[in-house]
Amino acid sequence: MENPYAQFNFLVEIDGLSVAGFSEVSGLTTEQDIIEYREGSDTQTVRKIPGLRKYGNITLKRGFTQNRELWDWRKTTIDGITERKSGAIILLDEARNEALRWQFSQGWISKWEGPALNATANEAAIESMEVAVEDLRLA
Repeated sequence: MENPYAQFNFLVEIDGLSVAGFSEVSGLTTEQDIIEYREGSDTQTVRKIPGLRKYGNITLKRGFTQNRELWDWRKTTIDGITERKSGAIILLDEARNEALRWQFSQGWISKWEGPALNATANEAAIESMEVAVEDLRLA
């Protein structure tokens, strides 16, 4: 019997950026529209055919540091010169070997959220961003 992989053992790769330390990744989703179609000679059944593919935004969260590379990437879109990047989310096994890889392409940061600041809290300051992607593959 194979044991499932632990969800805490993963890496994030984004081409051209030296980013690390993500504490959470979510949004690895893909779906497809359903087009309902009825042939004129078929009065009882609606056919369902696949339509447009859609990929969810990938949400990345990490402790806030002085590394500004992700903010600079976000700023390209704010400035109207969106820079698209490819990357991967890599799930590791217990020996820290690559087990699964989700590759995305044509990604750009559509949302960036700074840390919630609270003088009575003791947690790390977390930044969050959503990467809009046009393709997601389990390689």
